[in-house]
Parts: sequence; structure tokens; C-alpha cells
Amino acid sequence: MIRIAIVLGSTRPSRLGKAVADWVYSRARERTDARFDFLDVADFDLPLLDEPVPPSRGQYHHEHTRNWARAVEQFDGYIFVTGEYNHSIPAALKNALDYLYKEWNNKAAAFVSYGSAGGIRAVEQLRAVAGELQLADVRAQAALPFAAEFENYRTFKPSEGAEKVLPVLFDQVVAWAGALKVLRPELDQSGDEDPGARPNLSA
Repeated sequence: MIRIAIVLGSTRPSRLGKAVADWVYSRARERTDARFDFLDVADFDLPLLDEPVPPSRGQYHHEHTRNWARAVEQFDGYIFVTGEYNHSIPAALKNALDYLYKEWNNKAAAFVSYGSAGGIRAVEQLRAVAGELQLADVRAQAALPFAAEFENYRTFKPSEGAEKVLPVLFDQVVAWAGALKVLRPELDQSGDEDPGARPNLSA
């Protein structure tokens, strides 16, 4: 079965992204065409990139990097939940992306964003980063403006429009994730392992 990770990129204690990611995850679990899991960058305690060798070499010196790599590599695609900080990507998410390379290659990516302008400027930059990491980004995007999707700019209450776009996003990322598996023949394609035997994703 196709495996998709919902990646929460903000690590701020007061982040609004947790409610958004929980919504995405709850809707994703209603589907039967893929297995969805949750990856919270905050769970991995990644310092500012401290690997002495470029990640494209795959020579990881630190255990926190190896933990992150093990969590990321098992998926076929990702749904990145991101806020917009100063017209850009949260630093913690950019840092987490920069830690790895081959673990991202030839996989699919979709974006759910939030912010004063729906987070669209952050996703514009994320699409460029995804291309360099050989992540194929799908067109559908859930962009959630504070004024329309958050009561009093704090409490997330997804609109009917947001609810309608999410299934389209799921359809695209699952389809592309499946199509790209052929480019990774070295991986086990069965996906039949016991889910209970999978590693702790927040190790």
C-alpha cells in the first residue's frame, strides 16, 4: 500500500499548524487507498544543520539525523503542513528538509498552508526546494487564510471550500506517489509488512 506522511513543519509552542495537521490527518484516515502517518518535526529535536558531509552523500554522523532519515525514508509521498513566516518557509521545516536528500528522491509532495495570505508565498518557495530534492509536487493545494479559516484568527474552523479541496489533494498525491515507485526499484514494493512492526516515527 502507498504510504503518505503528513509532515507538520512549525515547531513554535503556540503554533496554529497542529490543528491544521490534525484536520488533514483525520480526513486522510477516512481513505482506504493509502496508509497515512503523522510526522511532527518538533518530535525530532533537530539542531540547526550540523552534519559535516553534504546530505547527498548519505553519510550521517549524528543519531538525530539517522532517526529523521529512518522516519522519512519509509514513505512514498508527503503532505507538508506549513505556515508562512515573513513571506517564507518556517526555518524548522527548511532545516528538516535540508538534513536529507535520497530519502526525498522520486516521491510525491503536496502542500497545506496557512497564514494571512493562506501561506501561498511559503509554498511557492517550497515548490522550488522540492524540485531540487527530486520531490514531484502536485498542483492541488489547500491554502487557508487566517481571516476565512480561523475564528478570531486563532481557532481553526475549516470552511466548506477547504473541505472540498482536500480530497483532490489526496487524490493527486496518492496517484503520483504510486506512479513514482517505479523509479525506486531498490525498495521493497510489497508494502505488506505488519504496521505494528514499523519503527517509532517520533524517535
